[in-house]
Amino acid sequence: MIAVERQYPEAPAQASPLAVSRLTLTAFRSYREARIETDARPVALLGPNGAGKTNLLEAISFLVPGRGLRGARLSEVARHVPGETADTAAWAVAARLDTPLGRVEIGTGRDPAGDSESERRVVRIDGVPARSQAALAAHAAAVWLTPQMDRLFTESASGRRRFLDRLVFGFDQGHAGRVAGYENAMRQRARLLREGRRDAAWLAALEEAMATRGVAVAAARCDLVGRLNLAASEAPGLFPQARSAVAGDVETWLGEMPALAAEDRLRDMLAASRGRDAEAGGAGVGTHRSDLVVHEVARDMPAARCSTGEQKALLVSIVLAHARLVAAAHGAPPLLLLDEVAAHLDSARRTALFDAICAVGAQAWMTGTDLEPFRALGDRAQFLSVQNSTVGPI
Repeated sequence: MIAVERQYPEAPAQASPLAVSRLTLTAFRSYREARIETDARPVALLGPNGAGKTNLLEAISFLVPGRGLRGARLSEVARHVPGETADTAAWAVAARLDTPLGRVEIGTGRDPAGDSESERRVVRIDGVPARSQAALAAHAAAVWLTPQMDRLFTESASGRRRFLDRLVFGFDQGHAGRVAGYENAMRQRARLLREGRRDAAWLAALEEAMATRGVAVAAARCDLVGRLNLAASEAPGLFPQARSAVAGDVETWLGEMPALAAEDRLRDMLAASRGRDAEAGGAGVGTHRSDLVVHEVARDMPAARCSTGEQKALLVSIVLAHARLVAAAHGAPPLLLLDEVAAHLDSARRTALFDAICAVGAQAWMTGTDLEPFRALGDRAQFLSVQNSTVGPI
């Protein structure tokens, strides 16, 4: 494990959980407008397929840095209903968040001053414009599981990196800015090389940014994974224990040398590979090529070789371990967005999941088509009906 010393604000002695107490949507996906008020308990959103349940989870996912749980372009999120003329107004999501450090109002959406294809996202915190969406990480963290993630362990490494970075965002609020800075420098370098503009000083500056930020990103990932493995050993008995590692050149170097030496090596390798990278596009070395490797501990089996059901259970186990870890460090777990998770677990594991969510104090937003799978929650949760993008009580 790479030990990285970080400073975090201390939570109050009697910390409040992180919870969305009010959610407002405007021209978002299937919603012309919606306003939901909730308390800190888990939320079960119940309704038929296509009713708009996942759209609500996606809206909440925009309260943290990134492109949301669908990874959508901002222009794709604006309201559009088949058979109706597309709504060209900028979409917006606003929320009142109760956090361990107090209440905060967050607003975000596509830049209303842009055209219908604008990809510029704006953020306001307590009414004040933020410089970038990275500022959201100081106030909220969210982790999600969706049906599409059932293939996380068998598909490309990019999805696993995004999942890992989402976990790191919840623990280290500076990680989002470092990842964004690394990716921005990498894109600028690739454009210069593609255009044949070999400005040595400019390229060197971009490679310096990639090296410093890339090593910091790798160190944060390794640090989180080491902590996560310790937390995973406390997983509820019905969920398999996961052992995770980060595989990549930079992560290997950090295990062999000081961080400054790893920065020097990455910078030198980027400079030496300019010709190859100009032909291939992108960069042949760096933390954008790393991978999250997960094993099921009891059988020492790679997650990709486990059954579909066990892979789902491993993901749940990792998310619960992460929630416990963040709660211990910051006084409150992240928001959990669980799309159709309960329906794919047997009754014993569903009960274990609900008990673990309530034990850690997480506000989990869960979707389902009927009430039955959620009955074990009883009055520990709040239940909302979603019908034709209209939300109301059960």
